[in-house]
Amino acid sequence: MGGKLRGLLLFVWTCWKLNLAGAMEFRMSFLLTAGMMVVNNAVWILFWGLYFQRFQVVQGWTFRDVAMMWAVSAGGFGLSAVLFGNAYRLASLVAAGQLDIYLAQPKPVLLHILISRMSVSAIGDILFSLILFALFGDLTPAGILKFALALLLAMLIFLFFVVAAQTLAFYIGSAEGIGQQLFNGLLAFSTYPTGIFTGLGKLLLFTVIPAGFISYLPIGLLRSVEPLFLAEAAGIALLLTAGGSAFFYIGLRRYSSGNMMGLRM
Repeated sequence: MGGKLRGLLLFVWTCWKLNLAGAMEFRMSFLLTAGMMVVNNAVWILFWGLYFQRFQVVQGWTFRDVAMMWAVSAGGFGLSAVLFGNAYRLASLVAAGQLDIYLAQPKPVLLHILISRMSVSAIGDILFSLILFALFGDLTPAGILKFALALLLAMLIFLFFVVAAQTLAFYIGSAEGIGQQLFNGLLAFSTYPTGIFTGLGKLLLFTVIPAGFISYLPIGLLRSVEPLFLAEAAGIALLLTAGGSAFFYIGLRRYSSGNMMGLRM
């Protein structure tokens, strides 16, 4: 068992290294793509900074809280898209019958699919997240550990919500559009303070589109640890991980091969 686990971890690590090496082959393009994502995110922080110059507090949120919300959201998404980039194109792979090459190899199918691609632009999201944390975060050992936990929870919520949404392709055919719209909703709402939402809107953010569990992390974990919220956030992350994986493997039984021949080096 230990040998199999080491072999699997080595396989994952090798895929990540090869993905990065492929991205770095064209270094100028790599730097421009990642750099432009940092600039794009920085513009939003500039807008929030201008807003907080007039209104110092919004429903209990300060500018520092909003900055850390963006750090968690951008970092969680960035990690999911860099380490497990194929999650965001899973529906197109299913629709085109391009899973054959993964089914033919003795590796966990879902894991193999997810780690076979990385998003270069998402590296900029990770860099942006680290810059924000360096500027506004708690740089003590405890603060760093809490930030790492927040990123892990955000990454799992992003990743397996997207896996579940993209897996709809097994059940309804072409699901690229609805998968992208669901992801856009999760990403958009994870970058707004939960305090501005009330009633049905707030309920949706903690149920159907669990963006609230990401956007509230700066308050419920980074500012001060709220045990109940932390337990709920961890629970929803684990539920999505288990549920998204099960949803994929159940749907995989309905998969129709595209009869394509391919080779992975």
